[in-house]
Amino acid sequence: MKNFLCICVAGALWFHGSASGADLVTAVAVVVNDSVITLGEIDGSVAENAKTLAKLFANDKPRLLQEYNKLHDETIEGMVEDKLILHDFVTTGYVTNVLEAFIDDRIQETIQAKYYGDRARLMRSLRAEGLTYESWRRGQREQWIIRVMKDQNSSQLNKILISPLKISQYYEAHKNEFNLQDQVKLRMIVLPQSSESAPGSAKKLAEEILAKIDSGVPFAELAAVYSTGAQRAEGGDRGWVNSTYFKPSLAKIAFSLKPGEHSGVIEEPEACYLMMVEDVKPAHVKTLLEVRDDIALKLRNQESQRLFELWIARLKRKSFVSYSIY
Repeated sequence: MKNFLCICVAGALWFHGSASGADLVTAVAVVVNDSVITLGEIDGSVAENAKTLAKLFANDKPRLLQEYNKLHDETIEGMVEDKLILHDFVTTGYVTNVLEAFIDDRIQETIQAKYYGDRARLMRSLRAEGLTYESWRRGQREQWIIRVMKDQNSSQLNKILISPLKISQYYEAHKNEFNLQDQVKLRMIVLPQSSESAPGSAKKLAEEILAKIDSGVPFAELAAVYSTGAQRAEGGDRGWVNSTYFKPSLAKIAFSLKPGEHSGVIEEPEACYLMMVEDVKPAHVKTLLEVRDDIALKLRNQESQRLFELWIARLKRKSFVSYSIY
């Protein structure tokens, strides 16, 4: 069945209202307690991401199949988890009038934010999508329930405590993650070689700018006037960059400069460049002090995921889950 779905996504076979297509869309793929997940629901959840995969791996069919199968499996497991969570919510007696009032408040916030507080606009949008208000509200309600239940059962990150010893042990075992290459703190002036301009005009302008730099005009001021790109407003500031930031010919020049030095005019087919290095950092391993907070966050995320998986495993053990698609 998975391979069949892959063929559908690739465009070899589409269901346009045929009886067999309709049967497949409504076919039960997974049973979770007293709920079902249909093949059509799975296809709908997979569809948008599957289109992206088809573009990314258009020239690599084996990889497309591999990535699609992975997406397909992850989508199904996510849908199963949601059904388990909703069932647990009901069977443990969480349903209260307070909850329903809370859901209504959240829905009003959604209408205010997405539909400018206009219920009629919402209704028109739902009709265009073939939805009723009741089905849309039910979907919104389920999303909020799932979100709240996940928060309660995976533990909020700020409530998970990671000991200094665990942070230190992680750092010692994963020092390769904290390696930094040689870096330079760089400013650049970029003058595109436009086909609409006279030949050599970018180089001539670059040479005029270079003369001003050599006469003492600050590099940043000239970059703010002459350079192109998003960094122009920041005086051409590129921050700290390593050699992979550049094409090799530019990297060689940038990393040959000492702090405070600037390059000459660098002429490339696409543009003329001027560079100034403000500071240099040699390759090194970040210290534990520098990465302590990042490690703590990573370990908290791992612990939160572990708690979530344990909870889902407990729900599965006390639930009925049957896969018809495998």
